[in-house]
Amino acid sequence: MRATSLAFAVSARALGSEARRLGVVAPAFRSPPGLAGAVRTLRRQPGGGAVVAVRLRGRELDAVLGDLVDGVVAANGLSGPAAERLRSSLLQAVCPGDVSAA
Repeated sequence: MRATSLAFAVSARALGSEARRLGVVAPAFRSPPGLAGAVRTLRRQPGGGAVVAVRLRGRELDAVLGDLVDGVVAANGLSGPAAERLRSSLLQAVCPGDVSAA
């Protein structure tokens, strides 16, 4: 299924809510990235915030969701088991019952 602006907005809202519920930084989401040719970018903001930008055009929704989730993980500087736990929780928020979707 191709990514749409509506699916992006709904997914970004769900990911932000889940990130806040889990007590991690919920970045802002936008599309497209400002960097020409980039599929996903992460820009850190003063004060600890971040902006994750993802390209939608011509991409499958699963790939976009994966980029959004990875952006939240990266914005929080997580790796290893902590990153995998967060990734799993975030995927569950946007793909209930199918955490392998992204």
